[in-house]
Amino acid sequence: MANASTADMMSPPRGIPTTTQKTLPVARVRDPRLDFYRGLAMYIIFLAHVPSNWWALWIPARFGFSDATEMFVFCSGMASAIAFGGSYDRRGWVIGTARVTYRVWQIYWAHLAVFFIAATLLASIDHFGDFEKVYIGSLNLWKFFADPGPQLIGLFTLTYVPNFFDILPMYMVLLLMMPVMMALSRVNLWLVAGAVVLIWFFAQGRLLDGIGLGHLHLELPAEPWSNRSWFFNPFGWQLVFFTGFALMRGWLRAPPVNRQLIIAALIIVISFIFFSHFAIRILQFDWLPGLRRENLAWIAKTDFGILRYVHFLALAYLGWVAAGEGGKRLLIKGEGFAADAGRLLVRLITKVGQQSLAVFLTSLVLALFSGFILDIIGRSNLVFLALNFTAFAVLTATAYLVGWYKSQPWKKSATG
Repeated sequence: MANASTADMMSPPRGIPTTTQKTLPVARVRDPRLDFYRGLAMYIIFLAHVPSNWWALWIPARFGFSDATEMFVFCSGMASAIAFGGSYDRRGWVIGTARVTYRVWQIYWAHLAVFFIAATLLASIDHFGDFEKVYIGSLNLWKFFADPGPQLIGLFTLTYVPNFFDILPMYMVLLLMMPVMMALSRVNLWLVAGAVVLIWFFAQGRLLDGIGLGHLHLELPAEPWSNRSWFFNPFGWQLVFFTGFALMRGWLRAPPVNRQLIIAALIIVISFIFFSHFAIRILQFDWLPGLRRENLAWIAKTDFGILRYVHFLALAYLGWVAAGEGGKRLLIKGEGFAADAGRLLVRLITKVGQQSLAVFLTSLVLALFSGFILDIIGRSNLVFLALNFTAFAVLTATAYLVGWYKSQPWKKSATG
């Protein structure tokens, strides 16, 4: 999924350059692979958020350690290099940082909006319906509705981050780290690499506890009444974000396509299946749950354990190879129904990836409503088929609608 064609066009030196003066500014090119895989992640994230969605048993996360979140964060790092890197190159650090903070401001209000919309939806179901289940409890919003004053303060200061609403706060922190990395890159790119690795290391709570440094654990509080931290620790997840960022900036060379690396990536992906939820659920390895508990430090989702990173890099490499140079295999050639259907599918997924923020916000609310619908009409294979594909259609329509609004058609000259 990395942008090899852009990297080759810029021809950076091998390895990590000593200073950014040795690399050329990155062209503002929209890689089709980036939008395609980010769009794919949006559909998978929706499936994972629907309560008791049978299809979620077959998403990539069930067959390895990494999941669609890694795909989304990695692609967001690449997209950020395109969207904001040019501002740093053309206008300097201050203006580049101003643009980043403006985006953070937009995401902040989007985060608050989706929380209130979702909370209102659940409260409306509880208020107007007559169900045994209390739906505000499905997101553990008891404290918010029982004592909203302190929780509103926590919500607006991001010290109250319910689990269902945790990706956007993480993304905001990742964006706020970008100006620091860009400043370090002007001195030496090894400083960027060192900072990313060091921050990741001090986000590994279990590893730090094991060596007596647990008090140095970098994390952020998720609620004022407990010791729970953010479910997605941004100080751990920045590793995968800045990997994508560095590849798109040309700070890292994309790996070559060769048989040895393909085989190595396949071995990693296949071997990890035997330590996944699939192995517990289908292969029924009785010894596996205990082994996973004993080694949570290496696979922890919250702090982003290192094996999640290894698994994702292997998957990303295979995805990049599968898409072909410049995403040429995504441009399906040929005639007939199958080719036409393939081109349409790629176009729809890519469109969703281009409007990922709007689609993600819609998917959160839609997933909650879908869970309510499943509770009412029951869960069967036919119901899952109809509901999931209906939701996919809604998410796709959202992408096209937002894209239409962004095109500002009212500014175009009338014709005919």
